[in-house]
Order: sequence, then structure tokens, then C-alpha cells
Amino acid sequence: MNIGHIAGNIDFAQICLYLFWLFFIVLIFYLRQEDRREGYPLIAEPEGQKPRGFFFIPEPKTFQLPHGGTAKAPNFELEQREMKIEKREVWPGAPFVPTGDPMVDGVGPASWAERADTPDLTAEGEPKIVPLRSAKEFAPAEGEVDLRGLVVIAGDSAEVGTVSDLWIDKSEHLIRYLEVALADSDRKVLVPMTMADVRRPVGKAAGSVSVTSIYGEHFAGVPKTARATQVTLLEEDKIMAYYAGGTLYADPKRQEPLL
Repeated sequence: MNIGHIAGNIDFAQICLYLFWLFFIVLIFYLRQEDRREGYPLIAEPEGQKPRGFFFIPEPKTFQLPHGGTAKAPNFELEQREMKIEKREVWPGAPFVPTGDPMVDGVGPASWAERADTPDLTAEGEPKIVPLRSAKEFAPAEGEVDLRGLVVIAGDSAEVGTVSDLWIDKSEHLIRYLEVALADSDRKVLVPMTMADVRRPVGKAAGSVSVTSIYGEHFAGVPKTARATQVTLLEEDKIMAYYAGGTLYADPKRQEPLL
């Protein structure tokens, strides 16, 4: 060994490996902190709310929203609404059963999240999902069937009304909702396009829109929108949850075992 010749005694490859390990450890610690900005504190059975902890929970950070306002995370806020459910058994992990109208109460497959009661916005800051009557620059694609005027049929084969307008996503250029004018009232409700089965006209046969998740009697209970030309994030969640919940709760027979 030559005294004073430091470089000859250092394994640079091993040092690089150690530095990579150190960087990787710091990266994992940072990511594990950041993924705890939402979803905490945890709720466990039967102990209830778990301690927040101190090692992996990050300090609150204020985020600037793209169209004004701020959001703070983590905020450790819990939902305050009453859950109309009860446990079927006493042991931890037992399933819950609804105690009221699950499609309205928002439990099980009809559950919804407390999202912001403001509309989703485009990059320009305008409401993203609007009816065609408010977006004159949009129209159904050439060669496609215009769904407006088609009869809407529920899961029990009841004719509930007709499609009065199409609600489109101005950013994605997609139809998000069908606006249905109910036959037995002057009310209009939204049907998610993903829950509608469109049967286009063939020859002399008239087209129709089938919504099998709910029955005719349920259309009157579809959650309303506060404004006739826009839908908020919270309203979207409630509307979609209502139709999704109907796949299980619209008919008691749907809750029975398949076998």
C-alpha cells in the first residue's frame, strides 16, 4: 500500500452502491409520508380510531388549487353524516346491513363520497360537463344517431320518459349523461351514460335507451342537481351511486344468492 495514495484504497463502485441504498431509503420514507396525506386517521374494529402516529405522518401542507382556493392535507377530518347501517354479527369484520333506504342513504354499492359541491372545470376554468343546449359549439358526430327523443325504458320494462338532452364533457368530447324528461312529472333527471344501453333504430323499429339498474318507480328519487345547466362533483357522486346501488337494492330478489 502506498502511503498518501487515497484513491487507490477506495472502491468507488461500492461507494456508489451505498449512496444508491441511502437515496432509496430516503425516497421510500418520503413516499410513505406523502401517501398518508389522505385516508387517515385509520378506523379499526373494535378499537375505533387509531392514533395518528408521528413517524410516517407528514406535516400539513397547503396546496394551491388550479382555479383558486386552497386545500390542506392531511386534515384528519372525519365524515359527520349518519350511517344508517348496523352490523349483522358482533365479531370484528362482520358485514353491515342497511337500516333504511340504502339507495338514498348512500351505503353499500350506493355509497358516495363527500366531494366538493362545485362543478368539475376545464383548463379554462369553465364547467366541464354541461348540456348541449349550453354548448352550442358541440353536436352529435356526423353519422351517429341523435339520442334525443328516444324512449327510456327501466329495468321493469316501464317507459319512464324520453331523452331531452345530452350532457357532454367539453374536455374529453364524450357524452357523460342523458337528460331524461319523466313522463309522469315535469321533472328531468340525469342518467349516467355508462348505465344506459342504447338500442339504435333499425329499419322501421324505433330506438330506445334501456336502464336496467333501477325500476320505473325509482326514477323519481334520482338525486337532483341544484342548477339546470351544471352538475357538481358531489351531485355526480350521488347520482352515479344511486344507479349503481339499484343493481343490488332495486329489487329484493337481487340480494339473494345466485346459486
